[in-house]
Amino acid sequence: MASATASEDIPGTYGLRIVGAIKDRYDYFVKEGPEEFFKNRMMKYKSSVYRVNLPPGPPLFPEAQAIVLLDSKSFRVLFDMTKVEKRNLFIGNYIPSSDFTGGFRMLSYMDPSEEHHANLKKFCLDILKMNAHKWFPEFHRASEELWTVVEKDFSEGRKKPFNAHNEHILFNFLCRCMVNRNPSETDLGNDGPSCVKKWLALQLAPIASSGILPKMLDEITIHAVPLPPFLARKDYRRLRDFFYQTEVLDTYQGLGVSKEEACHNLLFLVCFNAFGGLMIFFPNIIKRIVQVGGQLQRNLAQEVRGAFRANNNSLDAQALNRMRLVRSTVYEVLRMDPPVPFQYAKAKQDFVLETHDARYQVKKGELLAGYQPMAMRDPHVFEDAHQFTPDRFMYDGDKGQNLVQCLFWSNGPETEEPSLHNKQCPGKNIVITLACLFVAHIYLRYDSIDIDHDAPSSRIVFTALNKATF
Repeated sequence: MASATASEDIPGTYGLRIVGAIKDRYDYFVKEGPEEFFKNRMMKYKSSVYRVNLPPGPPLFPEAQAIVLLDSKSFRVLFDMTKVEKRNLFIGNYIPSSDFTGGFRMLSYMDPSEEHHANLKKFCLDILKMNAHKWFPEFHRASEELWTVVEKDFSEGRKKPFNAHNEHILFNFLCRCMVNRNPSETDLGNDGPSCVKKWLALQLAPIASSGILPKMLDEITIHAVPLPPFLARKDYRRLRDFFYQTEVLDTYQGLGVSKEEACHNLLFLVCFNAFGGLMIFFPNIIKRIVQVGGQLQRNLAQEVRGAFRANNNSLDAQALNRMRLVRSTVYEVLRMDPPVPFQYAKAKQDFVLETHDARYQVKKGELLAGYQPMAMRDPHVFEDAHQFTPDRFMYDGDKGQNLVQCLFWSNGPETEEPSLHNKQCPGKNIVITLACLFVAHIYLRYDSIDIDHDAPSSRIVFTALNKATF
């Protein structure tokens, strides 16, 4: 890696305008893939910080000439609101049309310096706090629904992917908790997940692979041209009408947020932030646990059942606090497979950016892009950084390491809390709780599980569901 005491120029190049952007996008999506794209350039420049074009880019999207941050130390600048801003940088250096969100600009695209940011962040935090009493009982109900239908398919020999069941029940669960409505009992019916995924796909298409089209066809279609909102208009209208009818919105009049704007932000919070993240995160938990082997599953089952029985056969917050291995496993999945790979910011002043072994000069207005899968596998911070180690965070405090502060999945360090003055995920703590509950419910029910390891990576197909025997 580069070494210096005085600040130096950041390595890397953007190449010719448009041509350089198209070449880097081709390398990112087609030639190398994201992980190798960043690794190869890190080795080339001998630096964990360098310049490169990121997708989608010109000619039909804004330029994304970025300074990439791939180590834990430099990554932290993305949370320093004295040095950076995050206006319109939620999913990259572009913002999808506001027609996707009812004509409103969502909280996720606002910077804390904007006056309206505080109003909307307070609205989201209040919604989560107001419904705190529902999370445990509703998750128990959802878990029973989920595993009952999964077991039915399994017993009948049907290899239906877990994902579809998970998404349906997850969406209903989130709506019951945060909207006080069960979609299945309304005109939306069971169509919620499909409406949401279509709406999400159209917005994220420029920075994602379709998984259907050949890679080169992706390049000249979804990566080249913004997809029009009218393709999701009917689906979004159905979602909007479902959310608008909740009495939750009537509570928040007078907070500087109209009922219509509150409706679209609640929809975004539930569908984009919560559902969009958890539908990826829960399958990742299963895959990572199963890949480790049987001993981890035995240890998880023993810990979960011990804590459950010590708590009068009740699975509540007190029981979860006893499950150190469960929590550590959840943290390790987030470290290895963060549901959101990128975080972005722009420098609002000149400053010196520090890595573990170098100092670089950043100019006002420059785009910074942190790639979490590499920053949270920083070998300067984590021993055996590229290995999934479920108990990594189990004795964190005992060793005085505080490794958990280097988990950035929530748009901030895990040791900090969301507030009106930062961009940390409002539901950060609830995500951890739900993930721990997800694991706990599995190992109250089963001694072990297994999946089809030859299935596509995005699909979970169970090959074993071994019921609890102790």
